[in-house]
Amino acid sequence: MKATHDFSHYVKHAGSGLAHIDLAVEGVNCAGCMAKIERALSALPDVTLARVNLTDSRVALEWREGRLDPSRFIDRLAELGYKAYPFEKASAENAEAEQTRFLSRCLGVAAFAAMNVMMLSIPVWSGNVSDMLSEQRDFFHWLSALITLPAAAYSGQPFFRSAFRVLKVGGVNMDVPISIGVIVALGMSVIETINHAEHAYFDAAIMLLTFLLLGRYLDQNMRRRTRAVAANLAAMKAETATKFVGADEVRKVPVAAIAPGDIVLLRAGERCAVDGTVVEGQSELDQSLITGETIHVTIGEGNAVYAGSLNISGTLRVQVSAASEATLLSEITRLLDNALAARLRYRRLADRASRLYAPVVHATALLTVLGWALSGASWHDAIVTGVAVLIITCPCALGLAIPTVQTVTSGALFKVGVLFNAGDAIERLAEVDHVVFDKTGTLTLPELEVTNAADIPADMFALAGQLALSSHHPIAAAIALTARAKSPLVGATEEPGRGVRSKIGDVEIRLGKPSFCGAESLVKESVRVDPEASIVAFSRGEEKYLLSVRQALRPDARAVIAGLQDRGIEVEILSGDREAAVRAAASTLKVDMWRAGVTPAEKIARIDELKRRGFKVLMVGDGMNDAPSLAAADVSMSPVSAAHLSQSAADLVFLGKPLIPVLVAIEFARKSLHLMRQNLWLAIGYNLVAVPIAIVGLVTPLVAAAAMSGSSTLVMLNALRARKVSRIP
Repeated sequence: MKATHDFSHYVKHAGSGLAHIDLAVEGVNCAGCMAKIERALSALPDVTLARVNLTDSRVALEWREGRLDPSRFIDRLAELGYKAYPFEKASAENAEAEQTRFLSRCLGVAAFAAMNVMMLSIPVWSGNVSDMLSEQRDFFHWLSALITLPAAAYSGQPFFRSAFRVLKVGGVNMDVPISIGVIVALGMSVIETINHAEHAYFDAAIMLLTFLLLGRYLDQNMRRRTRAVAANLAAMKAETATKFVGADEVRKVPVAAIAPGDIVLLRAGERCAVDGTVVEGQSELDQSLITGETIHVTIGEGNAVYAGSLNISGTLRVQVSAASEATLLSEITRLLDNALAARLRYRRLADRASRLYAPVVHATALLTVLGWALSGASWHDAIVTGVAVLIITCPCALGLAIPTVQTVTSGALFKVGVLFNAGDAIERLAEVDHVVFDKTGTLTLPELEVTNAADIPADMFALAGQLALSSHHPIAAAIALTARAKSPLVGATEEPGRGVRSKIGDVEIRLGKPSFCGAESLVKESVRVDPEASIVAFSRGEEKYLLSVRQALRPDARAVIAGLQDRGIEVEILSGDREAAVRAAASTLKVDMWRAGVTPAEKIARIDELKRRGFKVLMVGDGMNDAPSLAAADVSMSPVSAAHLSQSAADLVFLGKPLIPVLVAIEFARKSLHLMRQNLWLAIGYNLVAVPIAIVGLVTPLVAAAAMSGSSTLVMLNALRARKVSRIP
């Protein structure tokens, strides 16, 4: 009876008629494994996406809904020699922890055995072998074999298992030549010992495994550190929420059971599980994940809250706008996954080179053995040289050259509030020499504020805030928020397009257009003082006041613009806002190139013109009308507050109120691209130098192992330099 599996619980709807599943795959250790898996799964009918994330050994798959059973993917991976199962975070973390412990044990056994065998080798190599009794020499060799063979059988499992798995299905990977090299070295050593030969290679074989295991352990440790970024995000996701099921009755339920429109209770000390709006209560929140600011934010009725925020003091009632996988925190997690799994141009080049590795290295080793044998060397010397070639040509450094830099850069940028939506954005961003900014919501903060609140009597401003609560206009909402109004005035009525009116006793109060409040004569002076502001009037009887409402410039906008210009990057502003507002912003920011009243089509035309002139254009915008121009630019960025459509079109998203992530991202991208090129040349240069030396017989298997592991370690250490950049104001 054939057993079947139901994986429907793990399948998600990806939209546009597509289904999605994540699978954990055991034994994915190198770029060659990734490329082989992606090619095989992409070849299945109706599969639209097959992407391997080496960082957490996960493969993301998408296919046309209803066309494939997910078990087909697991069967196909089994045909390739890989065990796979649905990805679950808890089980994946347990498997990763067990794999790390297993590698540590293997490394410990190999290192301990290597130290002892090297001590046994000292009498053989340092003394005069001809004067040593053959019985003594053979005793040391057999003692070395007694230590090395069981130690190698245990510590070599990570390589032997992987090699056997792929050989069983007719494939090859990087572990095959490593396993052949170790087994041949051990086999030759046993034969040499049986034949009372002067030399054996037990020390070389066990040291080879020690170096290889050390390199693999360092590689896994780097991946673990990168996964910690995503794990920190996951830790901020609350799994349950306290939902109101009646007027005064609450129930703790899974986040999956929360729907938009529900009301949830957020107590002090709890982490918010949903995105929503406060409908009752006041508190302080730690929103550092979303805003990038560590200072606690005072929040009250009408304010937005996001999943992952930590409630510090008061109790809040929150009306849900998004829950579970629809929250901003989940979107940030997806962006981080995209960055780690995406392919850069240089990474694709390294992957293609790694795919050629197995046939080329096996052919090179075989030709080396035959060449030495035909030239008159003994088969012993020819095979030893061939083993050295097998080991030294392992392209681990080439496979690690690009993904290590990409992984380190993605993690470093996340810490400063930048998330990738496209993996190759690093390369495109590094080449930017012209930046186009939208003004509203990009150079300015998205929230409206009353800039002259201090000039208005407190009692009048409080009254204006209460009246503003009766209006649905966004400017009125900004006034109510700035005034911290709690309750609307009873009996207020709104006249659409004009304003809101009410009465206190016999005195009428109004809030709205200056003409509605009889304050036209005050407008001219207010516009002269602040040409960017939207003017709202408030009147109580004959008392009249003007409120200036506008978006303030981001606090560091001037420093960021200056930093870009200092780096030889040209800056211009293209905005759909009115001319006076754009001129004032450009003057404040010292930007000479600006245009106001620009339509989306005109923005695209300007970007196309710049590209024709040879500029590499970065577009930074947030509005829905910016989505086409974001897509038209060479590379694009949006603040996290941007409309969803523009975020989906942007290559990078930045968190918080500061604009500095734009400058930081460019600096990181330039350094990362430099390090990627360095790593490629290091990996290529290593092979150009090492392979000929091994072919002519100047390298022993032990030296070959040290050289190969050393090149991989050098590449990883060089990649770690991507964590920091200088010259940021």
